[in-house]
Amino acid sequence: MKVLLSWLREFAPDIDGDLAVLSDQLTMLGLAVEEVTVTGELVPGVVLAKVLDLRPHPNADKIQLVDVDAGDGNALQVCCGAFNMSIGDLIPFATVGTVMPNGMEIAQRTMRGQLSNGMCCSGAEIDMGDDQDGILILNDQVVDGAELGASLAEALGIERDVLWDLEVNANRPDAMSVAGVARDLAAALGISFDFPAYDLVRSTERIDGLVKVDIIDPELCGRFVAGVLRDLTVGSSPVWMQRRLTALGMRPINSVVDISNYVMLELGQPNHTFDLDRLPGGHLQVRRAREGETLLTLDGVERGLVSTDGVITNTNDEIVSLAGVMGGTTTEISDTTTNVLVEMAWWDPPSISRTVKRLNLPSEASTRFRRGADWGDNIDRAMQRFMQLAVQAGATAVDGYVDEAGVTPSTAPVRIRAAKINSIIGTDLPSDVIAGHLTSIGFGVGAVSSGATPAGNNSELDVTIPTWRWDTTSETDIAEEVARLYGYENIVRTVPAGSLTGSLTPYQQDRRHVRQVLVGAGCDETLPMPFLAPGDLRAAGLAEDGVSLTNPLVAEESVLRTSLLPGQLKAVAYNQSYGNRPPRFFEIDHVFLPAPEGSLLPDEREYLAVALAGEEAPTAVAILDLLERTLALPNVQLRPASPAGMHPTRSAEVVIAGRVRGHVGEVDPDVLQNYEISGRVAWLELDLGAVLNGPHGNRKYRPVSKQPTSNIDLAFEVSDGVAASAVESQLRRAGGQLLVSLELFDVYRGVGVADGTRSLTYRLRFQAQDRTLTDGEVAKLRNECIAAVAKKTKATLRT
Repeated sequence: MKVLLSWLREFAPDIDGDLAVLSDQLTMLGLAVEEVTVTGELVPGVVLAKVLDLRPHPNADKIQLVDVDAGDGNALQVCCGAFNMSIGDLIPFATVGTVMPNGMEIAQRTMRGQLSNGMCCSGAEIDMGDDQDGILILNDQVVDGAELGASLAEALGIERDVLWDLEVNANRPDAMSVAGVARDLAAALGISFDFPAYDLVRSTERIDGLVKVDIIDPELCGRFVAGVLRDLTVGSSPVWMQRRLTALGMRPINSVVDISNYVMLELGQPNHTFDLDRLPGGHLQVRRAREGETLLTLDGVERGLVSTDGVITNTNDEIVSLAGVMGGTTTEISDTTTNVLVEMAWWDPPSISRTVKRLNLPSEASTRFRRGADWGDNIDRAMQRFMQLAVQAGATAVDGYVDEAGVTPSTAPVRIRAAKINSIIGTDLPSDVIAGHLTSIGFGVGAVSSGATPAGNNSELDVTIPTWRWDTTSETDIAEEVARLYGYENIVRTVPAGSLTGSLTPYQQDRRHVRQVLVGAGCDETLPMPFLAPGDLRAAGLAEDGVSLTNPLVAEESVLRTSLLPGQLKAVAYNQSYGNRPPRFFEIDHVFLPAPEGSLLPDEREYLAVALAGEEAPTAVAILDLLERTLALPNVQLRPASPAGMHPTRSAEVVIAGRVRGHVGEVDPDVLQNYEISGRVAWLELDLGAVLNGPHGNRKYRPVSKQPTSNIDLAFEVSDGVAASAVESQLRRAGGQLLVSLELFDVYRGVGVADGTRSLTYRLRFQAQDRTLTDGEVAKLRNECIAAVAKKTKATLRT
């Protein structure tokens, strides 16, 4: 939203002060200043001149010779490449010695043998527009009495002004107008704000019988006001209006459109005009569109409508306008229009928003309707202003308006507590100060009770929300208004005191502990994206049952992962491609399993994955053992299995407390080939959420023994179908409390071992708390361990 200082002063004449201070004040009010431009300071040395003669250049086809009078009555010859001038035209003329905005100094030059004594200027060359194709013609723009040779600013009646470009957030519909910005700034500066009197003389003709409005859908249209203009002539708008519209980013079009835009910018009330003679009986109806109806809009596009769109129809139920968005061609204002129906209405913001988004038809008007325009006195004020400007342009205003009401937002007072307002914004303001801030921007305030303390901590106020601030609905919203006007910069910075201090939940503590342990084991944490490309799950040997996104940012990220495997393999492959050392990665993040029966949302879980490039399955099992000790997991077992994407004979399910919580082993060689990974990759993946929410952490402590240990090594020939964990389980069972350490330190296949079997060598360490174990006790333990393994697994001891 752009605003001019001179325009603001029409509502608050006492706005004054340093430009930087005013800009800071606007920003602190929540209207962030994005750019400040000082206007009206035209190029010194550019004067008003008159074209006396035009003639061809004798030595150039694309240049003509122009004689101008720059104020001294003499004819100055200028070489000019533009041909849009006529004899008698008034133009801007840069005299010799003038420094142009682009840094070029005007000097007397010879061009193809002809002397040029200055330069005829285009609008772009003197920062008065974007047109650089021709010379700027000023015939209709100079003020009465302007003399040739006068400075351009003086000749055009342009005064120095300030243009602010403000960022207006969606929750500030009131600031989408010059008057709204002036109201806020005047309140902050403590000066008066008021609307000018928009007086006009009306005809004796009454509007009764000329116009009829029926609101069929009152939820769509909260208020509809119509007025009539006679004897209208469509032409050019006044120069002063064109300049203001241009400054605020609007392109002047004609007198009717310019008045419409001017009123919208000034008062924030969008409006629409209809050719009254093309409305049978002057009858308008407001309703929802029917599926399949169409409208040829003013931009020449036929729009298909749906039942949520709002429309205005004539007495024959033919659509003439898309409510709050764009008019139709059947009632468009043309050069022959003389009788006009002016519409000022309040439209339901969500309805307008849906239509604008569906048809991709944003505009200055629809933006204001979407955010919420004023349905109160401002509609009457805007209608009066429109009529006043039209009458000044030669039209006749018919006496009276048609004013029909629908459903508008509630205006019930909001009760606020001074203590609550102060607690929200961190102040200690008395209730009368709070009331003063609110009334300064048009809120109504009534006392409910008076507190005894100066800060009014026991005071309550009933606040009536003005119709132009429908975004304000709660005590918190009102606290924001008080903070804006009190000044955020005036609020003392404090750290809010709380009764509770922040802490990690047991789950978060355990997860952090897992991270620390894995980093200590030499692993690096990675965080791949949770989105996969179609085919990634298949490449990883997994079922292609991932949830597909309907609106992915890119097609390569359109599937939610069901496992951490694809992302980790991509990371391993990337590092291998750059010749990095074999990576040891881990990841803790979410996967998205197919939705359970009867649920719309996927089954989202937090998983842990460890990928160890260049390592075999036992290394992944060692990481699992480390986690088992860290978290004190109960009854961890490995069950032979071939999970999807895993090596068919070198993988197992991880069973914790009788439940499958993941899998461990090596990645399938075919999968590694799909990702162009050389060597083996050990893999561990756990449902971390289920593990940490399940039984764990119940550690049993015992004193550290000072007695000597006894170590023995046992090598078993075990069938490939028997898991090493089964052998380990029997060794632990037979060793009992005297077995303090068990380590699988060698796996062998080859000479001396039968086909279909492998050799597993374990180191067992025994130690008592109270004595040195005798050779007989150690021998007995050894025999019991061998017997237990042989009985349960059919393994044989290698000698």
